[in-house]
Amino acid sequence: MENTTVSKRKLLTIAGTGWMFDAMDVGILSFIIVALQKDWGLTPQQMGWIGSVNSIGMAVGALVFGLLADKIGRKNVFMITILLFSIGSGLSAFTTTLSLFLVLRFLIGMGLGGELPVASTLVSESVAAHERGRIVVLLESFWAGGWLIGALISFFVIPSYGWESALLISAIPALYSLVLRFKLPDSPRFEKVKAVKKVSVLQNMRAVFAKGYTKRTVMLWILWFCVVFSYYGMFLWLPSVMVMKGFSMIKSFEYVVIMTLAQLPGYFSAAWLIERMGRKFVLVTYLLGTALSAYFFGTAESLTLLIVCGALLSFFNLGAWGALYAYTPEQYPTEIRSTGAGMAASFGRIGGVLGPLLIGSLVTKGVAIPTIFMIFCIAIVVGVLSVIFLGEETKQRQLA
Repeated sequence: MENTTVSKRKLLTIAGTGWMFDAMDVGILSFIIVALQKDWGLTPQQMGWIGSVNSIGMAVGALVFGLLADKIGRKNVFMITILLFSIGSGLSAFTTTLSLFLVLRFLIGMGLGGELPVASTLVSESVAAHERGRIVVLLESFWAGGWLIGALISFFVIPSYGWESALLISAIPALYSLVLRFKLPDSPRFEKVKAVKKVSVLQNMRAVFAKGYTKRTVMLWILWFCVVFSYYGMFLWLPSVMVMKGFSMIKSFEYVVIMTLAQLPGYFSAAWLIERMGRKFVLVTYLLGTALSAYFFGTAESLTLLIVCGALLSFFNLGAWGALYAYTPEQYPTEIRSTGAGMAASFGRIGGVLGPLLIGSLVTKGVAIPTIFMIFCIAIVVGVLSVIFLGEETKQRQLA
């Protein structure tokens, strides 16, 4: 299924821009949590709930929209999810209570959680086998750009104009759905399957655990849970951890922006390696790099060591994310690809609920930061073991 260079670039740019907006919202949220703590006097546990409710929404969204994408198409679901999280972000700028903010974060999370597995499925189905992994990792690299934009908006906007202004800016992507409507083609593989086979959502869900897919599904669910648990536990709290280590809010924002820059080389190096060394090699190597970086970040005392370890954490963790999004859709045939990817992502988001809540609870109890980060190290190693013992190499394998 060869595409021309121009159409590949077009697909990558259009889908990647939607991915970038998704990351921008998540990036802004980590800084808004710090600002809300100061404005609303939130406890660490309440701060943890903001990140966790967002992840509950992402779990529901990944499941619902993953199932829906195998019924009505990848493109349609992609547009719906962008509208959902953009409008929700704009409305949350007008909230004055934590309760209403949490309700909107759930809806935003549904959009965010639904978009990611659907976009990666769409792109993986639209490019040739020999470059599929590289293209999907490059799609994921737009996440770093979005996170960086979110960090810059937070750094320049929140201290001077308030968190409400940052949220209003994050509503702009709603307009992008118009671009998607007219410029983005749907998956050619989905179009063929849609014309031939009609099955129910329940049948698709059962098929994910059918003979031949059970081991893959178990591996993906463990891997997704461990990666999401550690990522949201660490990265949503990164600005807050810097404040806990004695830096001012503005200085913490500044340092996190610097750390975020390391995400881009993490993605690009993973994209370069994934078609040369394979998916399993990149996942295992980058996840182990994440675990080591997390350990040293948690124990770091000096500013230099904090920034270096934080940058390495960004480099390895986001490179691993790129490989994860390339690897996941390759586990299933077209009929259930979005369902399988969505269910794995949905289960993983349970980890995203528990991670921020766990930190909030442990900080309240006075548990040291190094101990907290050691928990994330262990989780990542469990994910690595699932890939080594249960995962199959899918490099350059033709999609079914």
